[in-house]
Amino acid sequence: MVGTMASSLSAIPHLIIMSAEFITGITVNGFLVIINGKELIKSRKLTPMQLLCICIGISRFGLLMVLMVQSFFSVFFPLFYRVKIYGAAMLFFWMFFSSVSLWFATCLSVFYCLKISGFTQSYFLWLKFRISKLMPWLLLGSLLASMSIAAVCMDVGYPKNMNNNDFLKNATLKKTELKIRPINGVLLVNLVLLFPLAIFVMCTFMLFISLYRHTHRMQNRSHGVRSASTEAHINALKTVITFFCFFISYFAAFMANMTFSIPYGSQCFFVVKDIMAAFPSGHSVIIILSNSKFQQPFRRLLCLKKNR
Repeated sequence: MVGTMASSLSAIPHLIIMSAEFITGITVNGFLVIINGKELIKSRKLTPMQLLCICIGISRFGLLMVLMVQSFFSVFFPLFYRVKIYGAAMLFFWMFFSSVSLWFATCLSVFYCLKISGFTQSYFLWLKFRISKLMPWLLLGSLLASMSIAAVCMDVGYPKNMNNNDFLKNATLKKTELKIRPINGVLLVNLVLLFPLAIFVMCTFMLFISLYRHTHRMQNRSHGVRSASTEAHINALKTVITFFCFFISYFAAFMANMTFSIPYGSQCFFVVKDIMAAFPSGHSVIIILSNSKFQQPFRRLLCLKKNR
């Protein structure tokens, strides 16, 4: 009884943080889908950036729903959480939305890199002039890759008997053998997700080089003056670096959660859940704040909510 009460008390901050992240995530990702959906209705076509924002908004909306369901059952229905929450259906949706949201965000970093970086190599220019036509295919490839990852995860065979408390302990050889299988499955998933991370790191590095070269040239021409190109570089770098922080934190929390090594109901257990929910909410906020076309409509939306 005392342990249950302590677990309930430790869940209160988690519920507050998770609710704030969920409301923020639903608002900003819904905004991205609606504002770009209106442009599609008006002009009957979408720019690559608008298409990216719609895909990112939908994928993160799904990821937030999965994480919210997990958090809800972990707090109010712990027995159901341990027995059913890692079933095949929930596992598929979690892996799919987690993977596709990361892939779509990586496509966004590639788009930023190609459009803003000032490299003049022939292969870079070839990609730069064709990225608009290639983007739908990149998004389709990301979708298919994510579905494949989710399908593989269903075959990995995460332990179904999550209500066995001895599963989380490592006292005997038998229990150690039980832990080997899920850990290997998680490593497989994470190794696949290292590929979009590597692409993102490469794009970030190229943006840094391009920004350094551009600012160096501008300093030689004029002192203390920032051009529009420099501002574009800086804004893109802020967005990409912020995404990098969210990506790494989500990646680490995801790995920790799927190893089943964190005691259920502990403070660390809830902190991991909160970190995971910060990614689909926080990065979408950065996308809106870094895009001048989204800032004014989003301010009007916030003012409308305040007036109500």
